Order: sequence, then C-alpha cells, then structure tokens
Amino acid sequence: MAYFFYTHDRIVMESEKMSILLTRKSIRKYNENHIIHRNELEEIIEIANRAPSSQNLQPTRLVVIESNEAKEKVRETLYGNNLQLDTASAFIVLFTDINKYRHTEKILNSSVEHGTMTHEIKEKQSKSIARVQSFLTEEKILQDGILDAGLYAMQLMLAAKDKGYDTCPIGGFNKSIINEKLGIESNLKPVLIISLGKADEDGFDSIRLPLEDIVTYL
Repeated sequence: MAYFFYTHDRIVMESEKMSILLTRKSIRKYNENHIIHRNELEEIIEIANRAPSSQNLQPTRLVVIESNEAKEKVRETLYGNNLQLDTASAFIVLFTDINKYRHTEKILNSSVEHGTMTHEIKEKQSKSIARVQSFLTEEKILQDGILDAGLYAMQLMLAAKDKGYDTCPIGGFNKSIINEKLGIESNLKPVLIISLGKADEDGFDSIRLPLEDIVTYL
C-alpha cells in the first residue's frame, strides 16, 4: 500500500491547481484597455503547444487577430460574439492543417536532435506514419485534426487561466468564408475561435450532469 504525505504548502499548491480547472468560465466581456504583450501571449501558446496530437504531428495552427482591419474582416464571419471581438485582448482563430504530413520529417528530425528519440526509433516512426497516411482520407485527417484542435484549445484556455486571464471558446462563425476573408490558405480548416483577456464580468455559474448520467462501467 502506498502512502502519500502532503505538507501544508503542497496542499495549498494542489488546491490552487484544482481551482483553475473548477473555476474557469466562459467570459464574453473583457477589459478592453488591457494589453497582453506578445511575449506573455506566446508563453500561453507555448504551454498550449504541449497538448497531445495524433501521431504527434501537431496540426493546429493559430491566427491571432490584432489589427482593426483584421477584426473587421473576422467580424463579417461571426454569428454574434461581437462583444468578445471588441473587448478581448486577443482573438485567436484555430485551424487544423490537413497537409500536416509534410512536417513529419521536421518533427522527427527535431526529436532526434533534442535527444528525445533515437535515429532507429525515428526511422520506425517515419515508416509507421507513412503507412498510416497511405490509407487515410482527407475527411479522416480533418476529423483527427478537429479532435487535436479541441485538445489544444482546452490546454490554451487553462494556460491562460493559470496566468490570470479568462477565455471563451467560440464555434459560432461562418467557416466557409473565414479563410477567404483573412487570406488563409485552403489547406487550413477553421475549427474554433478563442477570445482571451482580463474579465470585465463575473460570467455565469453552470451545472454539470451527474456522473451516473455520463459514465458507464463495464
């Protein structure tokens, strides 16, 4: 039997970590005067980059809407959510790259260079990924990419919360025109928008279904 002993500091630390998971809310109104500097935003994104992805091919791509010109272009694609666009410190569009396999060798070679993978394992991985790629349809690649982007989005929102920011995931936008409006290549498929900033409202508490409604033990 294993025993775990917690100091007071450890208990406090664990409680603080858990509060990030339990107190995150979708915020729609932010302090529009607050600026997130590029280095701080990139710290959040770097943490989000640690999210898992299918075959570690990391297909999620981010477009950060900063200029007023870009804001007006993305506004034309929104089904509401203008308050987030107008007040958030960062408005981030998440895409998934259906041409993700072109980065296979770059990712594997980098793993070898950083010592996280041997050359022999790299060769096995390369062959395995090529074998899987050979029978995947574009629809399946897109489905996998949407799942990967969802994992990435949740990690980004929690990373932002850990740094004192709030977020809101936005699925209500016209995915069929946003690439054209923003000048984004067609191999990037839009998945989600995340608004991020300093909350200027409390947000709403929400309930969750009890476990007996969502969990089945077999």
